[in-house]
Parts: sequence; structure tokens; C-alpha cells
Amino acid sequence: MYSYYINFFKDWLNQTYQTDDFEVEKIDDNIIRCFRLFLSHQYKNPFKGDLKRQTQNYFLVALRSLFRYLIKQKLKVISPEIIELGKKSDRILKTLSEVQLQQLFAAVDVSELIGLRDRAILEVLFSTGLRVSELVALNKENINLRVGEFSVLGKGRKVRIVFLSKSAREWLERYLQARDDPYRPLFIRYSGPKGNQELTDEKRRLSVRSVERMIDKYRKKAGITTRIGPHVLRHSFATDLLNNGADLRSVQEMLGHKNIATTQIYTHIS
Repeated sequence: MYSYYINFFKDWLNQTYQTDDFEVEKIDDNIIRCFRLFLSHQYKNPFKGDLKRQTQNYFLVALRSLFRYLIKQKLKVISPEIIELGKKSDRILKTLSEVQLQQLFAAVDVSELIGLRDRAILEVLFSTGLRVSELVALNKENINLRVGEFSVLGKGRKVRIVFLSKSAREWLERYLQARDDPYRPLFIRYSGPKGNQELTDEKRRLSVRSVERMIDKYRKKAGITTRIGPHVLRHSFATDLLNNGADLRSVQEMLGHKNIATTQIYTHIS
């Protein structure tokens, strides 16, 4: 994503100043200001429209990192501290009620292997609060169904322990028992291109986008009108913990948040 943000800035520079080779040492606070105005007033994402303030900040954070790197390379560039981030509005978190969660789980037809996989995915996401990228990276050997807990490598390559609920363990066990393939990934795909060559573990691994589409499918079947994704299950997991008496520091550990201020957003809705 940093590559995307920085290349986006580079393309904007080239188009705005009619050049294919803009020198980084000539970038000043006025150019940064113009870029910020472009993001907030002119640019529209072809799929999502106007950029939210938080998304605009992602571009600026990437530029800060770029200039920090360039300073280490002894280039005379603008100070990263000059690039101030826009004030973020309070995030409105989407969560699912207990009834909506049950409706979502019940929408899955578990008579087929793909249904067992999908039910196991939903149960594991809600039981552990995993990020979807962490979920799809799991391999079968990572999971200990006997003790119901396992370690996961999160953001910043930080390892944390997550716990499976009784229901998540049962559905995961049913899914794994029904599988008769040799692939290592915990969740694999059963559709899409097969290719001419024998599929490797990574080619068979379920993708983040596939999980997002799967959740949206069951959301519609369950009659949930609000669009949701895998992260809503993570939000619901954290809110459920706080509502049932967990302390903020424990929730921080289970979510893998580096800063407790990130975890505190859940206190607004619990």
C-alpha cells in the first residue's frame, strides 16, 4: 500500500508539473499543500468516490516515511514533521448483534464441504478476532484443536495467542475431518481456475477477497441490510468481550493492537 500511495503522489507530481522526472529535493511544503487539496477537493476514487479524511492521511503517512528514508540517504528534502495529518473524525464502528450473528451463521448450508468451510471461517473470525489476512495465512499445523488456542503472526510480525470457542472448535474439526486433500492451508478454495499444472499450496489457499465475497453472500441470505466484511466480525468480537467484563488491556492483547488508544474505540459502543 505504501508503494501505491507513493506512486500515486509521483503520478500526480508528473501530471501537475508536466514532467517525468521531478526531483525529490524540490518538493516543498507548498507542493504538499497542493497535493492535500487535490486529495480532499478534486480526486474521486472510481469505486468509492470522495476520500475519507482517514484515507487521505494514509497518503501523507506514506510520504512521511519516504522523506524519513531519503534523509537517511543524506538527501536534502523536506522534513517529515512539516507534513501534518488531518484531524480524524471519530470512527463509527459496525458491529453485529447476537441475533444478527446467529442469522449470519444459520445462513450457511453445511450439507456440503464448502459450507462447512464457510461456517468454520465465520466461527473462527468471531471467536478469535483475527484479521482476515491473518486467517487466510493459517496452515493446518498452526491449529491445536485439543487445547483450543494457537499463536498467530500479526502486524509488525508480532506474535500473539488467540483462543477458539467451543463452537469454533467443533465446526473447524468437522471441516477438517471432511477434507481429504494434501494441502497445508487451513482454508482452501474449491472454485476458480484449476490451471494446467498441479496446484501448489499457495495457489489453493483461499484469498482475502474470497472471504470478503463469501461474507457478503451470507449477509444477504441472512437479511442483514448493512454491508459488512470480515473486520465487522473482529469489531463484534472485541465489543462482545468488553460487554462481558473483559478489561481493555486484555482485549488489546487479543486483537494485537500496538497502541491501547486503538482499542479504546470499542469503549464508545460497549
